[in-house]
Amino acid sequence: MDLVRHLRYFIAVAEELHFGNAAIRLGMAQPPLSQRIKRLEEELGTRLFDRSARQVRLTEAGRLVLGEAREIVARVDRLHELARHGEDTVLKVGVPPDLAAAVIAALVADFRETHPEVRLAPTEIWTADQVTALAEGMIDVGLVRHPVTAPGLRFGDPLVQVQGVLLAAGDPLAGVGEVHLADLAGRELLMPPKDGEPGMYAETLAECRRHGYVPPQVHQGAGLGLVLAGAAVAFAPKAEVPGLAWRPLLGSPIAYQVSTAWRVATGPIDDFSAVAVRTLKESAGMTDAGAVPARRVSRRPGMLA
Repeated sequence: MDLVRHLRYFIAVAEELHFGNAAIRLGMAQPPLSQRIKRLEEELGTRLFDRSARQVRLTEAGRLVLGEAREIVARVDRLHELARHGEDTVLKVGVPPDLAAAVIAALVADFRETHPEVRLAPTEIWTADQVTALAEGMIDVGLVRHPVTAPGLRFGDPLVQVQGVLLAAGDPLAGVGEVHLADLAGRELLMPPKDGEPGMYAETLAECRRHGYVPPQVHQGAGLGLVLAGAAVAFAPKAEVPGLAWRPLLGSPIAYQVSTAWRVATGPIDDFSAVAVRTLKESAGMTDAGAVPARRVSRRPGMLA
């Protein structure tokens, strides 16, 4: 058993006194969290919580363990911090798997210019997995898509990336100027996995429904094979992909909000956050959240408000 990891779970439940809230904070489902607390209790040979239908309370043993658990986790975090500040400092960064390779390369190069002593180590993982990885110390900082519900996380300046639609080159809509969401009726949609981007996934489909587009099927993944085959469409920032056509959406109704996220601030993390804002504006076409105008999309005749 990974004792330190289980102690992190215990501390979250002890501070929230609610398994559901603690699970959200840790970026995981509630059943596995309950199982890991039970495993810790079995390992220590004592009950840490009194559970009832209405509330969760620490037992006397739980209160005693909490102080020691915090000290152990703090010491482990301090060891990691000291190791990161050695001669070969590594900053572990989580990035979305569908972020363009050119953008990731620009992030690495721009950060290296100002911090040659720090090696940036990107890992491609979705937002929900980044939240868990941040809680467990597996990454130092992430690039997450909002909305994100994770108490204990701190966020950098929010940026917005307006999305257009990618279609097969032979799609009839490939030749129009702007596409209304309602024009996509009947077409299946390719999106990032729901488990990986739950907040963005729900908000995007709600916006589609609001403007008259209800995909008959939603595929989940990062590859564009289905779009190339003409079997689905996908939302994406402006891009040139052989075999595909990118078209802007009328009124820019689909826009993803992105920011850096971390738990414990350090100099390299603060600096990376600042570099990321600049690089994402220059290389990914993102803009400050406050600079995006309100969305005004005319509705197709017969559509409900």
